[in-house]
Amino acid sequence: MSDKMDKTIVVRIDSIKRHSKYQKGYAVSRKYKVHDERNQYKEGAKVEFVECRPLSKDKRWRVLYEVKSKK
Repeated sequence: MSDKMDKTIVVRIDSIKRHSKYQKGYAVSRKYKVHDERNQYKEGAKVEFVECRPLSKDKRWRVLYEVKSKK
């Protein structure tokens, strides 16, 4: 989603939830600040990340690798 910070990227996870009473689907998204040590991931890249020790006030995740899309 964003790579403007130094050594940090913002990753957005989108998911579809279903309302318990009305059974209508709705979109929910969450944002995570993820540590990127080498500043190698750019906006639009799909990455896999994992939980780690707190690195700052908001950063508790680090990038494992970039997910390659299958064509």
